[in-house]
Amino acid sequence: MTRHQLIGAWVSLYTGKVRAYLRYKNIPFEEVPATREVFRDVIVPRTGVRFIPVLISVDDVAVQDSTEIIDFLERRYPEAGIYPETPIQKLVALILETYGDEWLVIPAMHYRWNVPENRAFAIAEFGRLSAPSASEAEQKEIGEKLSGPFAGALPALGIEPATVPAIETSYRELLAELDHHLSAQNFLLGSRPSIADFGLIGPLYAHLYRDPASGRLMKELAPRVHAWVERMLEPTPRSGEFLPEDRVPSTLRPILERTFRELGPVLESTLARLAASEPEIGTRPVPRSLGTHEFQLGTTKGVRAVYPFNLWRWQRAHDHYRALSDETKAAAAKLLPAQGIALLEQPLTPRLTRRDNRLFLR
Repeated sequence: MTRHQLIGAWVSLYTGKVRAYLRYKNIPFEEVPATREVFRDVIVPRTGVRFIPVLISVDDVAVQDSTEIIDFLERRYPEAGIYPETPIQKLVALILETYGDEWLVIPAMHYRWNVPENRAFAIAEFGRLSAPSASEAEQKEIGEKLSGPFAGALPALGIEPATVPAIETSYRELLAELDHHLSAQNFLLGSRPSIADFGLIGPLYAHLYRDPASGRLMKELAPRVHAWVERMLEPTPRSGEFLPEDRVPSTLRPILERTFRELGPVLESTLARLAASEPEIGTRPVPRSLGTHEFQLGTTKGVRAVYPFNLWRWQRAHDHYRALSDETKAAAAKLLPAQGIALLEQPLTPRLTRRDNRLFLR
């Protein structure tokens, strides 16, 4: 095999993240649709789970999870690295990757499955992906069946009729903040995309740009965000630079404040729940969810599942911060809200590790 294989789907949030990365790094790859047969014959036997994307490297290594795929490839293709080398920019990039990966799934899933036009589009996509040779009627039936677990996951994400107005308000505000920020540079931290851009591109492309109704909404409300998505889709490979002197534009501060205001309390609550569950979990894989907890968007409160995976992703930003010098931490305190610094200072106990594509306590 002379090119890496990316097994995934155009309809998949995290496949979109990896595809954009591969294009920017100009890494040779071919995309393999995750059909029923590919799930049966490749994905499950090679990874032990039923998640996409999966990378099969040229030397036949199977890697699952978007960030692990990116880190695996960064070690092999270090040119034009997507992790800033300066400490504050790298901290910001890791924080925003976590926000994109773990929180923007909420508006992404709401707009896909609660907006009829988007829902019909996604169902058709699921059907074509899984059974490309089937008739349109058969694909629709298959798509309805396959999409059921995704559409049915909305309550676990806190997406209920009572929270929908707050979800939409938060998303529209985020679009305005991003649109303003992108008036000054092509990417979040300069003229080169960072891991922050790749964290945000998953939900903002695969669901919120590509699904028809939400795509029109993005173009109307945030044309610069719409243009950024298209730059991420068709990048100039390995080009651009991060801003000099570890500079983080002030226009990113509202987005960082939003990150800690919305996601921060959820991470704290998840850590407390995981600590309480540690004796019961022991050496077994950590469950995908640990009951439910409260979250808040604006003045609206809701209930959602407790997802330990959020903490595994957060450990990257947390560990980077904890390794900084006191002088650099003081500089970070001038940029980040007090709530964010408190969360970064809070010890992460217990900690999580990922083995065989499952989470374990360590």
